[in-house]
Amino acid sequence: MNADEFRKRGHETVERIAKYYEDLAASGRGPAADGVPDIKTLSTVEPGYLSKLLPTEAPETPEAWDAIQRDIEEKIMPGITHWQHPNFFAFFPSNSSFPGILGEMYSAMFNVIGYVVGQVGLLDTKTDPKNSFNWQTSPACTELETIVLDWLVKAMGLDDGFLSSGLGGGVIQGSASDAICVSLIAARQKMLDSKRAEGMDEESVLALGSKLIAYGSTQTHSSTRKAAMIANVRFRALDVDPVNLGMQGDTVAEAIRADLEKGLIPFYVTATIGTTSSGATDDVPGIAAAASAHNVWLNIDAAWAGSASVCPEYKHTLKGTELADSYSFNLHKWLLTNFDCSPLWVRNRKYLTNALSVTPVYLRNAASDSGVVMDYRDWQLPLGRRFRALKIWFVLRTYGLEGLREHIRKGVAQTERFTEYLRTRPDLYKIETGPNWSLVTFSIVPPAGASISANDLTNAVYDAINADGEIFLTHTILNGVDVIRFATGGVQTADEHIDYAKTVVERVTGAVISQKLL
Repeated sequence: MNADEFRKRGHETVERIAKYYEDLAASGRGPAADGVPDIKTLSTVEPGYLSKLLPTEAPETPEAWDAIQRDIEEKIMPGITHWQHPNFFAFFPSNSSFPGILGEMYSAMFNVIGYVVGQVGLLDTKTDPKNSFNWQTSPACTELETIVLDWLVKAMGLDDGFLSSGLGGGVIQGSASDAICVSLIAARQKMLDSKRAEGMDEESVLALGSKLIAYGSTQTHSSTRKAAMIANVRFRALDVDPVNLGMQGDTVAEAIRADLEKGLIPFYVTATIGTTSSGATDDVPGIAAAASAHNVWLNIDAAWAGSASVCPEYKHTLKGTELADSYSFNLHKWLLTNFDCSPLWVRNRKYLTNALSVTPVYLRNAASDSGVVMDYRDWQLPLGRRFRALKIWFVLRTYGLEGLREHIRKGVAQTERFTEYLRTRPDLYKIETGPNWSLVTFSIVPPAGASISANDLTNAVYDAINADGEIFLTHTILNGVDVIRFATGGVQTADEHIDYAKTVVERVTGAVISQKLL
C-alpha cells in the first residue's frame, strides 16, 4: 500500500468509523423505523465461529483491500460486543472519543519506541558510540507524558507529592493491573532494601520473600492477588464492613498485628476508591494510618471512580490519598480516552526504578543517576512503550476540564434516573447498593407467596435480559445476595437509552416472573 492508496483507504476508514458511532447513537431506543440502524449490544455468535470462516493459513499472495474491508463487515462485526453501545451498562464504561482516536492515529504515525528522556545509553557506548539511544530517542514522547500526568495531578486534586517536580511522578501503564503489579514489586523491593540497610546479609534477605504478605479486601479487584502471585508473595483478603462494603482501617491494623506475631512481614495494601462490585470506598484515612505505623506501602486503586475527582463535588473522596505511596486510575474507563491508558503515580519514584531497573554499570550516566530525567523504561515491565500521552493531550485540550466534568455528571445523573425508576417499583426491585457515582445494584423481589428465592429469581432475570441482547448488564454477589449491576457513563448514552433500559428490565422481569409462577 503506497501513500495514495493509504490516503484513499484512510478516508474510507474514517468515514466508516464515523458512521459506526452514528449508528450506535441511533440504536437502542426501541423498535427502529425503516432505514434506521438498530445495532444490538451483545454479539450472539457461538464460540469458535470465526475459525469456521477464516482459512487455516496466512495468504501467500496479497489480497485486495476491498476484500479485507468486506471481511470486517461480514466476519468480524458479527463477533463484536459493542462496548461503545449506548445500552452497554455492564462492567464499567470503556470510553472512546474522536479526539482519542485521532491521538491513536498520530501515535501510529510516529510509531516511536519511547524509552527515556536524557542521554541514556542502552548499548555499550564505550565500545560503539553510535549505539547510543540518547535525546533523539523520542524526547517528545516522554516529556509530553510527564507534562500531561502533572496536569492530571492538579486537575484531579491529588497531592503535590505525586508531581514530577518533586521526588514522585507519574507513568502511563497499560491497565490498572499493570499499575498494581509494578507498585507491589516496588513495595517488595523497598521492604527488602530496608532489611539490607539494617545489616542483614543477602542470603537472609532473599529468604524473606516467603514471609512477605500483601493485603486487599474481599471486594478488592483480583489484580492485587494476581500481582502477589507474580511477585511470589502471600496475599490475604480481609473482610469488609457488612453495611458499607468497604475495608476498614481497624481491620487492616488487626491483620498487620496478627501477621507480625506469626513472623510474617506485611509490606503492601491496596485500598479501593469505587470497588468493581458495588462502588464502595475503603476507609482510606484509617488504612493509611495502619499502613504508615508499620512501614507498609499503601496503594490506591481508583481505576473507575478516580475519574470523577475532576469534579469539585467528588474531591472529598480523595481524603487520605495524600498519605498513599502510589495511586492509579483508568482514563480509558470514564474519561473519554481510548484503551489502553492507566496512569500510575508514585510518591517516591526511586523505589519503582530501584525495583525495575536492570541497567548495568557500563550503561549508567550522571543524568539518569541524578534523578533529573525520566527513564520510563524503569517504571514498567516492558522496555519499549507507545506514545499514549498524545491521546490524553488531545482529549484534555479538545474537551477541557469543563467538558470532562460534564461527561462525568451526565453519567451520574443517568444512573440516578434509572435508580428513581427502581424506587417507584418496590414490588419488583430492591436497591442493594448505591447509587455510588454512576453505579447502582439491585435484586428482584419475588411475589408474595412465591416459592422461588430472590437469588434464583434475580439470576433468572439477569440471564434473560442478556439473552434478549437489547441491553448488557453484569451480575455480582454482595453478602451472599445475587444482584444486578447497572453502570452508566457511556459516551453515546442519552436519557432516552436509560428510559428504554427501564422498559426492557421491566418487560423481562415481568415475563420471567410469569414463567416462574406458571
